[in-house]
Formats: sequence, structure tokens, C-alpha cells
Amino acid sequence: MTRWLVTGAGGMLGQDLLTALHGRRVTALKRSDLDITSADAVRDAVAGHDVVVNAAAWTDVDGAEAAEAAATAVNGTAVAVLAAACRTAGARLIQISTDYVFAGDATEPYREDAPTDPLNAYGRGKLVGERAVLSTLPDTGYVVRTAWLYGAHGRNFVTTMLRLATTQETVTVVEDQLGQPTWSADLAARLVELGSGDAPAGVYHGTASGQTTWFGLAQAVFAGAGLDPARVRPTSSAAYVRPARRPTYSVLRHDRWAAAGLGPMRDWRAMLAAALHGPLLTEGAA
Repeated sequence: MTRWLVTGAGGMLGQDLLTALHGRRVTALKRSDLDITSADAVRDAVAGHDVVVNAAAWTDVDGAEAAEAAATAVNGTAVAVLAAACRTAGARLIQISTDYVFAGDATEPYREDAPTDPLNAYGRGKLVGERAVLSTLPDTGYVVRTAWLYGAHGRNFVTTMLRLATTQETVTVVEDQLGQPTWSADLAARLVELGSGDAPAGVYHGTASGQTTWFGLAQAVFAGAGLDPARVRPTSSAAYVRPARRPTYSVLRHDRWAAAGLGPMRDWRAMLAAALHGPLLTEGAA
């Protein structure tokens, strides 16, 4: 039986991965269990496993601007060590990456092989990790870029909207950024499918089909929760200046899934409807 290792198992995606892997042989390591920046600890953790899914990451995008070296140590340098450990152990590695490796100024969805050009420190660090996986594990390394991720087990845009809906009459959300809201449970299931088959190594885009704005997503969240979507008001990104620049356009293509014998992931609206009918509504409103 295939032996799986999930790093970052206590995070939003990590917890959904454990659910998706139920019934399989899985080692689940949280941040407190494994220092991903320790080469010795990583080598020991990887030994004896067949598939490693790295969901451990520095996720504070704005914080990375002031601590780029520290963020890159987790999102880049540590991934290189993890890839080397997987090579030694003969394990496949699935590395979670991000749309932030792109400049976000495209006018059509980014292909998996589109040129990268990160806008911020977080994106630069994640790109270091991508390159390490692809160069160290050309035949057994997988980079799965995701974006606009939300789920029941961590802070995210959708749960924030649900919480604000209980305390504010209206919420103001930017309408000039396009992306693909992706439910972490759907992504986790797709990652398990990827690791269970014989898909070619390389880059895959793990985002929902379709596209919308943050404003459109917020309205859909309100409507899906039985609330008046007119309570969501539009604004521009200029009204919300943050330390890290955000891509304006984060829509990704999904051509590579065909090579894995899989179709694109389902539409973001279907994902959101399923999420709101599951634990997400209860968790987000708490």
C-alpha cells in the first residue's frame, strides 16, 4: 500500500488532505511536529514514504514583504531540501504553489508554461520552491498552483465574509481583481487523485473553473448563505493599499490535467454551493 506523508497537516488544506486520504497509510506532520527548514528532520520524516504532499508554507503574504529571507527559507529553500530528501527516498513530491508566481497583468488565462514574474516577496519565495522541485525531481516532482483558496479549517475570504455578515450591515469589496475561488476540500481530493495515478511530472493548475471578482465572490457568499447580496458594495483596489502588491488577474488554464487523465476541476459556483452546504457555513459564522 502507498505510504503518504502530509506536511503542514494542521493547516486548512492539510486537514482536508487528511480527510481525502482517509483509509490510506498516512503520516500527518503539523508545524509543531516538523521544522520544515531543518534538513535532518526533513530527511528523517520523508524516509519510508512513497508520496509526499507539502502543504507546509509561510502564508503571510504581507508579512513576507518585511521578512523575505525568512519567508523564502520556508517556501523556497526548505522545499529544495524536501525535494532532495524525496529523491533519496524514491518518493514523489507534490508541492503546493500559487498564482502569485505570475505578474497578474495578463488578459487571458495563464498556461502552465507561461513566463513567471512575481510581484511580491511571497511569490518570489514560492517560485524558488517550484524551481527546486522541477530541477531536482524532473520525473517525480509535481507543482500544483492554486489561488483564492478557502475552507472550513482556517481564516480565509469566504469565512471572513460570513463573519462580517453577522456584525455589519454592509461590506465593501474590491471588484477589479479577477480570479478562481477554490474550495480546499476539492483541491485536496484532486491532489490525492494526482498522487494515486501515474500522471507525468511537472506543473498543474489546481483552481476552480470559471472566474469572478472578489466582489462577485462576496455577493455569491451572501446569496448562498440566504442573505441579501446587495449588502456587498463594490470598490477598487486603490482603496485597500497593502504591503504586498496583489495580481490584478489570477485566472489559470487547466490543460495539463488531461495528461493525468483528469478533467478540469468543477466551476467555482458549484464548489461554493457545496462548501456552504457543508461545515463551512457553520464554521465561518462562528
